[in-house]
Amino acid sequence: MNIKLTKKNKGQKLLTKAKKIIPGGGQLLSKRSEIFLPEYWPAYYKKAKGYKIWDLNGNILKDFSGMGVLSCVLGYADNEVNNKVLKKIKNASMTSLNDPDEVKLAEMLINLHPWSDMVRFAKTGGEACAIAIRIARAATGKDKVLFCGYHGWQDWYISSNLSNKNNLTDLLLPGLDPKGIPKKLQNTAIPFKWNDYKTFDEALFRNKSQVGVIIMEPERSNQPDIKFLKYIKRKAKEIGAVFIFDEITAGFHDQLGGKHLKLGINPDMAVFSKAMGNGYPIAAIIGVKEVMNYAQNTFISSLMWTESVGLAAAIETIKKMKKHNVQKYLVKYGKKIKHGWGDIANSLNIDIQISGMDSIPEFNFQDKRAKMLHTYLNQEMLKYGFLNNNRLATTYVYNDKAINNYLDHIYKSFKKIKPFVNNNKKIPLLGSVKHSTFKRLN
Repeated sequence: MNIKLTKKNKGQKLLTKAKKIIPGGGQLLSKRSEIFLPEYWPAYYKKAKGYKIWDLNGNILKDFSGMGVLSCVLGYADNEVNNKVLKKIKNASMTSLNDPDEVKLAEMLINLHPWSDMVRFAKTGGEACAIAIRIARAATGKDKVLFCGYHGWQDWYISSNLSNKNNLTDLLLPGLDPKGIPKKLQNTAIPFKWNDYKTFDEALFRNKSQVGVIIMEPERSNQPDIKFLKYIKRKAKEIGAVFIFDEITAGFHDQLGGKHLKLGINPDMAVFSKAMGNGYPIAAIIGVKEVMNYAQNTFISSLMWTESVGLAAAIETIKKMKKHNVQKYLVKYGKKIKHGWGDIANSLNIDIQISGMDSIPEFNFQDKRAKMLHTYLNQEMLKYGFLNNNRLATTYVYNDKAINNYLDHIYKSFKKIKPFVNNNKKIPLLGSVKHSTFKRLN
């Protein structure tokens, strides 16, 4: 399949209109055209099924760009999940009474995580993290949060940049302006670096008596240092802080349930979203009873958390994951892609760094013009009918044929890239260079 790229595609036309009436042009920074292929990315879709997306121009695109920002591990429009959702809608997904699926899903999550006792639900990952922080602060009576990694858009997190505008830069979030964040939140959220004892110890030493919460991802782009994770947990216990694993990204990819189960380290609380509902809005906060009970000592409540489409989707998603051992396939496909990238790069003498979880692999060109090279790669892969990114999420609907086809076109695209590696030759980009994820548009 060869697609002729044009700025006049229907997706870009609609995006131009959107930017006039929607600040930033959309609701999620991670879906912006500008972080993939400015001016040429298709931007909008008509429908999706499996790992294929139909854009507004009628092109059928193969998604190797993240599968709904890491959420659709069973594939788009999974029949079994959709049927449960449609049944729920038919019988009313919102009433004046509660849906028993709340209890059912809570029991499922506790069974998957035997260290936990209680569960609360929300709709998104960011608000799940905010809820967890609120509960943990209520439980400890202490305000300060030590954190590592990405945890959402809410005030508690972005307030870290009040004390230093570059605090989040080392966490791959450059350029976040804390405007709109109350200045009195300064120094309430303090970052430390991944696998870095020094930055953690320094943050803890300066704030020890006031730290009530420590939150981090068990794994993201880098392999976890088990000793470091155990050290953090031990220090949290010593100072009476609640230790939280943010599993919004990692959860239900490498491991059914949380990645921490695979690592053998139990937190006091954990939060989930994304893959748990295969793209439907659902989030969960789980934890030990001694901490979770404090949700009743503070105000945490929202009508739409009781809406039951997400509950039904999560129950069916987890059932299917368990029945088919889905995570085994996600890891298998991710390893195959990692090996494919490495073999292709080595054969062409192109230096890349491969990282990420096995089920969420990523790579980066080791070149001073890396961002331009990644833009060029996305451009050429789109011509071949692939939505591409240097980080992707594997899905159960991939198969060996699909991955081989993808890697064949990666090879073709890398061959086109080769003449522009480690030199100053002009790269034939059709448009602008891709942005960092959180760079302002205007």
